[in-house]
Amino acid sequence: MEVLSSGPLVTVQDDGRPGHLAQGLARGGAADALARLEARALLDEIGAGIEIPGAPLRLRLHVPALIALTGAPMRADAAGRRLLWNAAHALAEGDVLDLKPSGEGAYSYLHVEGGFDTDTVMGSRAAHLIAGIGMPLAAGDTLPCAASRGSDRKIVPIPRLGGGMLRLVPTPQTRLFPEGERDRFEAMTFTRDPRGNRQGVRLAFEGEGFATEGQLNLLSDFILPGDVQMTGDGVPYILGPECQTTGGYPRIGTVIGADLPRALQARPGDALTFRFVTMDEARAATHRRPVPTPLVRSPAEVADLGAMQLVSGVVSARMEDE
Repeated sequence: MEVLSSGPLVTVQDDGRPGHLAQGLARGGAADALARLEARALLDEIGAGIEIPGAPLRLRLHVPALIALTGAPMRADAAGRRLLWNAAHALAEGDVLDLKPSGEGAYSYLHVEGGFDTDTVMGSRAAHLIAGIGMPLAAGDTLPCAASRGSDRKIVPIPRLGGGMLRLVPTPQTRLFPEGERDRFEAMTFTRDPRGNRQGVRLAFEGEGFATEGQLNLLSDFILPGDVQMTGDGVPYILGPECQTTGGYPRIGTVIGADLPRALQARPGDALTFRFVTMDEARAATHRRPVPTPLVRSPAEVADLGAMQLVSGVVSARMEDE
């Protein structure tokens, strides 16, 4: 595929680089892991895909390809027709795919059958801009991929847009927050602040900030995506896939993996609440891969209906007398 135009911070992402935390490199990878799960339901093999953070993107296909569109819905058009989101579509060589933000969610994803064959660094094709790995896509870039074919299909997406409740498990610093502060944190409704990126998102709220006992004496400790970290003025940030790997700010809890996509897909102004759960509840909180179904279009939506083979054979409806 050839990039004809691209908004800011559109990158190639896969499942990231696990195992390098001790060397100071966060795992990275797609901000919305559920979008990857949904793409796996629509395609046989997804490989690396494109993460689109609310930015327009225009691509030209130089091979026929089966693509999957998941994550935050966008307006998608190709070959003179509107493409359904949360679906797989077979596109032809020469088609131009035009993606525009719709105002829902934060991260959208485009995958192609077999994945994009871009360069690998430390076993991953994912861009990690904070670490200087990879670059945002720009006009003129080409994304190698194999020709692929398949049938159009759709899924019912896993609900996670618009904010909502996020489940937490304790961190090593949770016990340093007084019980009253933990109760206040669970009882409060936060909103997603406009400030945020793949490192993390800031939460807005009314009232005093949250502080631990003796937090000025805390030693730096490991940090993971999903940690809810309090800054010096007591403002919480939910850390994302490109967060730092160590830090001295206290973390009141960690958003469980099943809910982190909901946190990172929240748009500015979306309401978020928190609830502590046990480790057993956290381990049991998994999402099943959606089951795809054939995508059937109305004949009115098929621009090239007359060119399609609608009848494969003719038989007589009359039975001859014996």
